[in-house]
Amino acid sequence: MATTKPTSSPAKKTAPLGKIADNKKAIFNYFIEERFEAGMVLEGWEVKAARMGKVQITDGFVLIRDGELFMMGCQINPLHTASTHVNPNHLRSKKLLLKKEEIKKLIGKTEQKGYTLVALNMHWKNGKIKCEIGLAKGKAEHDKRDVIKDREGKREVERAMKSRNR
Repeated sequence: MATTKPTSSPAKKTAPLGKIADNKKAIFNYFIEERFEAGMVLEGWEVKAARMGKVQITDGFVLIRDGELFMMGCQINPLHTASTHVNPNHLRSKKLLLKKEEIKKLIGKTEQKGYTLVALNMHWKNGKIKCEIGLAKGKAEHDKRDVIKDREGKREVERAMKSRNR
């Protein structure tokens, strides 16, 4: 009597979901007027490090060179298990991928006084790493103080409600 092995489908790799890194500092320092989702050109070791959460975009900003977008200041720290033939540079500039019409629109907007492009977050989408960038205008010091005052006011109200409910 012959035994047969149960047929099983090949194991599917599930891509990680959710955010890889956030730039909360950008929301505090800038008014975000428009948001764009851009693809990123990454090396293999950078994707592996992103899966492990070794990404920091707090100082990330976007430059436009020759009609192409590049993210600067994004730090992806290499894993210790990186291959020996790879020479990782954790501060290298990463090319961002957008449609030509969107890039032309961004070039026109950033030439206006006070506008800049900042990296807002990195996240997974359909198994690929995407970067959300924002067309931003800098906040004045008094605007930042208003944000802090509002945040502290909300905390006080929450504390009062919590102590009242006890």
